[in-house]
Amino acid sequence: MTPSPAPARNPKSLSGLLPFLRPYRMRIALALVFLVLAATATLAFPLALRSLIDGGMATAQPGERLMALREHFVALFGVALALGVFSAARFYLVSWLGERVSADIRNAVYAHVLQQSPEFFETTQTGEVLSRLSNDTTLVQTVVGSSLSMGLRNLVMGIGALGMLVWTNPMVMAQVLLILVLVILPAAAFGRRVRKLSRASQDRAADSSAIAAEVLNAIPVVQSYTAEAREARRFTQATEAAFDVAARRSRARAVLVAFIITATSAALLWGLYQGTQAVLAGRISAGHLGQTVIYVIILAGAFAVLGEVYGDLLRAAGATERLMELLASQSPIVSPQNPAPAPVNQSGSAIDFENITFHYPSRPAQAALQDITLKVAAGQTVALVGPSGAGKSTVFQLLLRYYDAQQGRILLDGVPTCALSLHDLRQRIGIVPQDAVVFSSSAIENIRYGRPDATDDDVQAAALAAFADGFIRALPQGYDTFLGERGVRLSGGQRQRIAIARAILKDPPLLLLDEATSALDAESERVVQAALESAMRGRTTLVIAHRLATVIKADRIVVLDQGRLVEHGTHAELLAHGGVYAGLAALQFQV
Repeated sequence: MTPSPAPARNPKSLSGLLPFLRPYRMRIALALVFLVLAATATLAFPLALRSLIDGGMATAQPGERLMALREHFVALFGVALALGVFSAARFYLVSWLGERVSADIRNAVYAHVLQQSPEFFETTQTGEVLSRLSNDTTLVQTVVGSSLSMGLRNLVMGIGALGMLVWTNPMVMAQVLLILVLVILPAAAFGRRVRKLSRASQDRAADSSAIAAEVLNAIPVVQSYTAEAREARRFTQATEAAFDVAARRSRARAVLVAFIITATSAALLWGLYQGTQAVLAGRISAGHLGQTVIYVIILAGAFAVLGEVYGDLLRAAGATERLMELLASQSPIVSPQNPAPAPVNQSGSAIDFENITFHYPSRPAQAALQDITLKVAAGQTVALVGPSGAGKSTVFQLLLRYYDAQQGRILLDGVPTCALSLHDLRQRIGIVPQDAVVFSSSAIENIRYGRPDATDDDVQAAALAAFADGFIRALPQGYDTFLGERGVRLSGGQRQRIAIARAILKDPPLLLLDEATSALDAESERVVQAALESAMRGRTTLVIAHRLATVIKADRIVVLDQGRLVEHGTHAELLAHGGVYAGLAALQFQV
């Protein structure tokens, strides 16, 4: 996803978190109760201190003074104990809430991204998604589990301290409040720049994550071209760009915090100065002044923390927007609200392509398939051949409903594929791609991916059929051997046989083979081809092949060229026809 200039952001963007907070209303309410109690205990401390100074120390008799001091210190300790208990309870509840909400958001975003069609990934880099899943959810966790609670607590304490100061020193605090208003207005205006830089910083960090994910997934190619230094420089440039924006954000945020703290402290010091003048004039007591000093400190500290929290909220607002953008993305490929029942197959699935015309969303001016009409009877094996870019893989993608055709329709056993639920449709199709995918798990779990409830015996039978059992048993832990990320511990042919075994285990009525034996040596190809021929019996099979020798025995061969169906027939019929297929065959079979 190419970063775009970030519009002005504001903390209102955090409202996107409400659906994730709503299930925990009771915990939030309880945390707020403890928050208010902790703030109240803090605000009660200056009152107890005033009582100590004016009451406990003013008693003339030493014995009475000692008893009074004890009572007042007990009261102060009670306030401190209440503050500790309430603060601990608040801390636990909000920390739990931050962890829980960030985990829920991470799960929701990941599950939502998995539902997106390939069109989404044409414009969105995997590293961008990973950055949002990790960095942005961490920011949200920090705000929900810490900053927001601190902000609310200091807001309550600040308002309470301000209220007490206004109540006890109305004239002085009227002047202070006027000064504070003059502080808030420029601070709010300056905050808009911090918001823009916060979003830009997160976008630049996502750029570096995207580069790293792309390069690490292609490390053999990078090393084969001795491009390590070049890629390291590219990553360094991306991280330096992210650092520059982050430094500008931090600098702007530091100036904002310094301005707020300095201006508010100056205003409050003015109020404190007026209070000392009142003591000297005899208008208030020493205890009253001590109470005022503590409330001034609480108010100044509250404003300082709120300045810090506001910066965190701005960053979290940008992170929340980025996460909500992912959650708001809608896949154009969805299951119908009232899907048709999946048909029952006895001998494979019948396929009908009716006047299919399709353009990839990223290439709207170029038709990948144009006016394709094709019928495949149940149980038939049909090969799709043609030059690269002819549209062979597109046929598979439309069958799986990764995309929908702009014109025409596809029927599976007489039911339009768009009328079936995506689960029912894709459960009926097994695919062996040209670039076999192996997950970071054991051999047995990689094959069992085709049918999660399969027994060990079922998995081993599928491996035998795919000519994979021998090399799997030769691995250090046999079927329990960890195969490494993307199957790096296997050869290309071994990975392909794992994928074939996975498709055989699924046992679907429709099998799609995309150059399924392309990575095998001659001996392995012969055995696997025999295994595939055995697996294809009783089901419909579509085979994409560039090596025509692998599809000579197909019931029918369909020739595609530039998105059009130009020929179809048996191997012998197409050779006799002398068209595109005959030309391809002459190139491959001629010695």
